[in-house]
This record gives sequence, structure tokens and C-alpha cells, in this order.
Amino acid sequence: MLTLRPLQRYQLITDLGLAAVFGLLVFAVELTSPPWRVDLGPATSALADSVGASLTAAAFTAAVAMRRLHPGVALSLAWVGALVQMAFSRSPSPADLAVFATLYTTGAYGSRRVFWAGFASAIAGAVIVPIYLMRGGVSAPLGAEEWFAVIAIMLAAGFALLLSWVSGALVRTAMRAAANSRAQRAAEAETIAEQQRVQIARDMHDVVAHSLAVVIAQADGARYAAASDPGATVEALTTISSTARSALGDVRLLLSQLRHSQGDGPQPTLADTEVLFERMRAAGIDLQVEVDPEPSGLPPAAVQLAVYRILQEALTNALRHGVDPRVRVHLAWWPDRVVLSVRNARPTSAPAGSPPPAGHGLIGMRERAQLVGGHLTAGPEYGEFAVRATLPIGATA
Repeated sequence: MLTLRPLQRYQLITDLGLAAVFGLLVFAVELTSPPWRVDLGPATSALADSVGASLTAAAFTAAVAMRRLHPGVALSLAWVGALVQMAFSRSPSPADLAVFATLYTTGAYGSRRVFWAGFASAIAGAVIVPIYLMRGGVSAPLGAEEWFAVIAIMLAAGFALLLSWVSGALVRTAMRAAANSRAQRAAEAETIAEQQRVQIARDMHDVVAHSLAVVIAQADGARYAAASDPGATVEALTTISSTARSALGDVRLLLSQLRHSQGDGPQPTLADTEVLFERMRAAGIDLQVEVDPEPSGLPPAAVQLAVYRILQEALTNALRHGVDPRVRVHLAWWPDRVVLSVRNARPTSAPAGSPPPAGHGLIGMRERAQLVGGHLTAGPEYGEFAVRATLPIGATA
């Protein structure tokens, strides 16, 4: 089945229009020009001349029309036209320009097989042209000058034919380079978009999971304490309200990042960790925080954000899954790194040595640490569940 190359409508109209004009000119030239008489053969009749001229013009015109739709078919038609031209002893004419156009398209648009068939055709044409020209006007043995002329014609024909093919090959290389460049840019854009989606998903998980865990814990505590301590209900509702408002602001900030016209808003810093600790204590966690040594200066913003988000997720996990309200947090700010750990009692139902659950929270914490060049581990340790992270100070995300 013949498979045609997909062309734009204007390209198809241009090719067919050009072929029609070319065909009219070629038919006019071929039918009005006398044949090239060959001394070694009999003279051809007028009818044979007309048939040879018509077949030659038709083959070359069809080759011009098909050159971009199917370079392989166009090359075959060009060979048919050349063989008919030689069989009927037709002289070289403007119709032979179709050969150069066909060789160009085989180099530019042909398949691998057609590409090399065009190269072989250019070499073969360089050999056939001087032989045909010798047959048309030479009957005696060739002398040195004649051989020199034959070699010159062969080189000239080979240069012209190969120049057409090489020009197409260069265009082919340029088109492939442009396609590879577009594919690379598309892949880079997709990678950037995927990174942005992952970042937004990670931030959304940190904010929503933490806030909902606090709200649920406060709501449960208020429900149980409502009968005996009405004041606890008011305090719980206050914590729920403030947590929900904070979460709503964070969600709005994350959604604003989806709009290209708006930049990233302010992110949590070390100053916000005290608010985080107070919120977790209000949710029912007996939180013990130790900072030793203290930070000697202002850490990079990326490190501050990573510390806050890791603490937020680790404390949320302790609130949701811990069996004991006691949670210990330790922060050590060294000159070149910050080391943090969050430890809480591990559920007794978990078998010793079992791996931690591979939830989105643990994945998010590891990604937070890796973004600033650090590393994080999370798992059972001496009957507790421990989250440990080491983040280099000065690393860039």
C-alpha cells in the first residue's frame, strides 16, 4: 500500500501547481524539438518521436508532482523518464531539471532506503550521462582529447547531481536538529511542570494534613470534655478556628502559585515554629523541645522552610498515630549543618523491626531534606518512632 507523506494543504497545492506549470512547459518543449539523432541507429519516425516526447514529459512531470508526497515513487518516475529519453534518443532538455528536484527530495524527505537510493542514483547518473553523450555524436575511437572531455563531463554531471542530493541531506540534518531541539524543550518544560506539580502537592499535603489533624484532635477533645469542663470547649473551638484560618491562608497561597502572573508568597520560617509548637500542644501533644546549640545566625530561607515542614509533618504523624502524647523534639544548629529529631512512642501493634509505612508524609519529608542537599531517615528505634534529618546550612534547593 502506497503511503504518502503528510503535507499541509498549501504545500500540496503548491506542489501540484508547480508540477502543472512544469508539465505544460516540458510538453511544449519536447513536442516541438527534434530528436537527437544517433549515428549508430536508424532514424525514428515522427510518431515515435511524439510518443517518446510525451512519455518523457509525462514521467518527469509526475516525478515533480510526487517529489514530496513520496520521494521513492518520484525517484522511480525520474528513472523512467531518463530511460525513455535515452531509448527514444531524445536530446537533453529542461525536462531533466526534474532529476535534480527529485534527488534533492530523496536527500531531504526520503526514508533511509530512499535516501541511499538517491545517492546511488546520483553516482549512476554521473556515469550514464557521458556514455549517452558519447553515443550521440562519436563514432570513431576516442583520442586523448575526447577522453578528457568525457571525464570532464562525468565530473561535471556528478558534481551537479550530488550537489542536489547533498543539499537535501543538509536540509534533512537541519530538520532533524530542529525536531530534536523542540523535543528537548518540550521534555524540559514537562520536567519543570512535573516538579512544580510535585512541589504544590507536597505543600498541599503538609498544610492540609497538619491542619485537619489538629482540628480533629481538638474536636474530639472538646466533645469528651464538654460535659465536665465547658471552658475546654471554648478553648478547643478557638484553636480550631485559628488553625482553620491559618490553613485557609496557606491553601490560598498555594493556589496563587498556580497562576503565572503571581509569584511565590511568604513561606514559613524559624519564627513560625513557636506557633507550630503551641498549636500542637493545644491539640493534646505533651511536647518537649530542646534546641542545643542555638543558631548562631539567620539560616538560609530554604533550610528554614525545610525544618518547619519536616517538624510539621513529623508532629502531625505523632498526633495521628502516636500512642503516647509525649513527643520529644531536638534541634542542633552546628556551623555547617542542622540536625533535628522527633521521637514519640511507637504503637505496640507494630512488630519489631518492621519498616515504617510508606505514606505521602514520609516521602514528602525525605524530598524536603533532599531539596536542600540533606537526608532524612524515619523508622522504629528503641521502642519509639524516630524521624532524624541532617540538613547542610548554605545548601541551595
